[in-house]
Amino acid sequence: MASDSPAGTHKDPVTGEMISKTELKRREKQREKDAKKAEKAAAAPSQAVSKPAAANEDDLNPNQYFELRARTIQKLKETQSPNPYPHKFHVSQSIACFVEEYSQEGLISAGQKLDDVIVSLSGRVHNIRSSGNKLKFYDLHGEGTQVQILANVRDAEDSNEFISTQALFRRGDIVGVIGHPSRSQKGELSISPTSMVLLAPNLHQLPSAHFGLKDQETRYRKRYLDLIMSPGTRNIFLTRARVINYLRRYLDNLGFLEVETPMTSMVAGGATARPFVTHHNDLDLDLYLRVAPELYLKQLTVGGLDRVYEIGRVFRNEGIDLTHNPEFTLCEFYMAYADMYDLMEITEDLLESMVRYLNGGSTIVKYHPEGKDGKELVMDFKTPWKRYDMIETLEEKTGVKFPPGDTLHTAETNKFLRDLCVKHNVECSEPRTNARLLDKLVGDFIEPLCISPAFITGHPQVMSPLAKNHRSRPGLCERFEGFMCGKEFCNAYTELNDPFEQRLRFEEQSRQKEQGDDEAQGVDEVFVDALEHGLPPTAGWGMGIDRLIMFLTDSPNIKEVLLFPAMKPIETVANTSGKEPGPAGQL
Repeated sequence: MASDSPAGTHKDPVTGEMISKTELKRREKQREKDAKKAEKAAAAPSQAVSKPAAANEDDLNPNQYFELRARTIQKLKETQSPNPYPHKFHVSQSIACFVEEYSQEGLISAGQKLDDVIVSLSGRVHNIRSSGNKLKFYDLHGEGTQVQILANVRDAEDSNEFISTQALFRRGDIVGVIGHPSRSQKGELSISPTSMVLLAPNLHQLPSAHFGLKDQETRYRKRYLDLIMSPGTRNIFLTRARVINYLRRYLDNLGFLEVETPMTSMVAGGATARPFVTHHNDLDLDLYLRVAPELYLKQLTVGGLDRVYEIGRVFRNEGIDLTHNPEFTLCEFYMAYADMYDLMEITEDLLESMVRYLNGGSTIVKYHPEGKDGKELVMDFKTPWKRYDMIETLEEKTGVKFPPGDTLHTAETNKFLRDLCVKHNVECSEPRTNARLLDKLVGDFIEPLCISPAFITGHPQVMSPLAKNHRSRPGLCERFEGFMCGKEFCNAYTELNDPFEQRLRFEEQSRQKEQGDDEAQGVDEVFVDALEHGLPPTAGWGMGIDRLIMFLTDSPNIKEVLLFPAMKPIETVANTSGKEPGPAGQL
């Protein structure tokens, strides 16, 4: 006997799913039964079935609810009575403006409405409460605000149409309301509709209004649902927008010009990071997604744009954890005739003024790295910030004298650093270059000291291939990193503008790449040529926007501040076969 067709070969005409032949037959039989029941129910008085139908819907599982709702909407599409997806609805004002205008005390008395005022609002229905068949209450949400709909059949232009339309509405539907500003008997600001219209039905059950959307995976994968259910999520992204807007205005007021530079290039330069590789079909050429816009921005400074900045995405093919995402938003600026010390002052002023702007004048920000119920870190952005010299602080914490700065690149220093890491149980994976060993020591001994914003300075040249050598300390360079809560948020230095020295440092990076360091940079001949035309004394600065937003919104996970974070795909027949991408194109 022949077996059924393999799973996923037949399309369900109602849900659009690809299912097996057996499952399709089962569903069709069940739908025939449901249709006969629906016909009997339709023949009964509408009042008699309205409450049991609603109760039955609450008892359905998500798949059953979707099928029932999808069938109802498909029927409306056929009959156009009404059209469930109308083209246009005129909105006279937003819900926020409505609440602001009509919530004034004394304007509308309890149990009264403004008969001479007609407004039209739209939004998403969150809760529905009935008081008989002729009076319903809806919570209408939009733009972070809500208002009550007090739907009484006696206010309707057409009572029969009004009742039939009410029967269509479910939690999550987007509706339009035309009516009078009013207050309920208990005094709650409302709109009393003369008519309502379904603008876009929600085919799925919304999570419980009481419990909300708690599953973290669902929140990240279905950000649209998270935004519908969680006002806190919306507030995070409003804060993010305000931070980026403030940053732009701050730099614009200092005379900076915002520019855009390429996302792809033949050389992955500007930062020590592992790049993503893509392919240009027409040129038959492998390209890198940018790890930083630095080299392009400095070329513009060579060209006479003395103050330039860019806010945009960069891509680093590295791990995903609580503070790292493969693509993130970076702000970089370059300022001719400035040095690292000027940028330290700008950084302090920028962030102190930004925090005061966000916090109503306060410079205190509280952060919970382990979640709301975990330990609390209190940051004070008030200037001046603490400054930690890298080598001096490491000497103080480890109790040993480090080799002179101009020998920090040697093999002898490499052995010294390896032994020091072993002594203090500091782990460093291969390749154990001098730069990586120093970075791990800093991570263990200095970064934890930086709870309130602080600067780490005095980096060895071996850690900073694009920074200018220190003017008074051989072997070191003029660079600082900003840290808060033990995490880096910005990086800046007096730029190296000597083309001869730059070529030597690029070549050293190439040697490190040959030793197996995937994050090391190659030689960028175009950039060296630009330096040969003359880069004025310049300071450069970069800040990760996402990590800053984490601290300012008390979000312990970077996924909380990214609308669509990178997620491991849900395994399905389609994407495990290698033919299809993950859901919504996520990683």
